[in-house]
Amino acid sequence: MRRTLMILALAAASAVASAKPADYPVAKRATSLPPAADLTYTVKGSTHGIPLMGTGIISWSHGDGQYALHTEARSGLFGKVVDQRSDGLVDEYGLAPVTYYEKRIRKDPTTTRFDRNGHQIEFEDGKNTHAIRGGEQDRSSVTWQLAILARATPDKFTPGSEWTFYVAGRKEGAPWTFRVIGNETMESSGLGDIRVLHFTRKPVAGNDQDVDVWLAPGLDWYPARILFKEENGDSFEQVLEKVNRK
Repeated sequence: MRRTLMILALAAASAVASAKPADYPVAKRATSLPPAADLTYTVKGSTHGIPLMGTGIISWSHGDGQYALHTEARSGLFGKVVDQRSDGLVDEYGLAPVTYYEKRIRKDPTTTRFDRNGHQIEFEDGKNTHAIRGGEQDRSSVTWQLAILARATPDKFTPGSEWTFYVAGRKEGAPWTFRVIGNETMESSGLGDIRVLHFTRKPVAGNDQDVDVWLAPGLDWYPARILFKEENGDSFEQVLEKVNRK
């Protein structure tokens, strides 16, 4: 009996440890949303060693306490390679996703749901959930969360400063920490030289994806360049070429 009780106690302790909330700050922050716009990008990258090139559009809109993001990219060889949709609310923490849809080349579509009434994130497979504490993002909205915070308080985004958010993906989520690298100048064939603020996702053990983001203060803090690199060598890069404010 004593041995059985000990096993049950260890199992309970293990369950409590696994249920420990992910480590990320929960803070209400000042926000400033960029004007609604359709942003056109050149796209390049690789998938399974095959290079891809094409064009992409990010449609960003907001109003009445809500926002909508739609990212689509196409290449001449593969057709549509990325289709992402993030829709939700704007609250005291910033962007508050309600649904995140993702369809990537050679992968089935998935929808991650943020149950605002039930206070939990529900992933596609139904096996994982995560408690909503405030400020959680998805893989599409997190770039814009950086943008609306930096646009509101640019003096806080100094080189070396770090910004952490819980980011939900297709089947699970994790805290992502972005470190400010500093101001740089990048070249766009459509917009010329653009002054940008460079962010990089801070490396962590078991990190399966490198993420770099360049925001353009002179263009309402729109994302001027976004680069994803997967552990298997796949990559996906978007470079801003045109801004069409709505």
